[in-house]
Amino acid sequence: QVRLVESGGGLVQPGGSLRLSCAASRIIFSIYGMGWYRQAPGKQRELVAHITSGSTTNYADSVKGRFTISRDNVKNTVYLQMNSLLPEDTAVYYCNAHLVRGLGVDDYWGQGTQVTVSS
Repeated sequence: QVRLVESGGGLVQPGGSLRLSCAASRIIFSIYGMGWYRQAPGKQRELVAHITSGSTTNYADSVKGRFTISRDNVKNTVYLQMNSLLPEDTAVYYCNAHLVRGLGVDDYWGQGTQVTVSS
């Protein structure tokens, strides 16, 4: 059974930093695109950052210049470094792994980790 386990969330003051990690198991991690999504109370889940199997990255406009996504294919882990955090970054952050196959899409989610930005 595929598992994605997020860690690194918590409470941080505005302007602070956190690094989220997502460890994957039972998938060929290196061929999957990996993404970080977030969902704030009363809002839809949104894409925060994405990294392809070839390590091409893209970001939501709201986090560009503040967040960095990276991957370690040896450790089967994807990271989200979050700097200059704002109260509006408060949300549950989810890790996603996806792979487009000829007959469909493999799509897996972690359980989420809470990030709260507050003074």
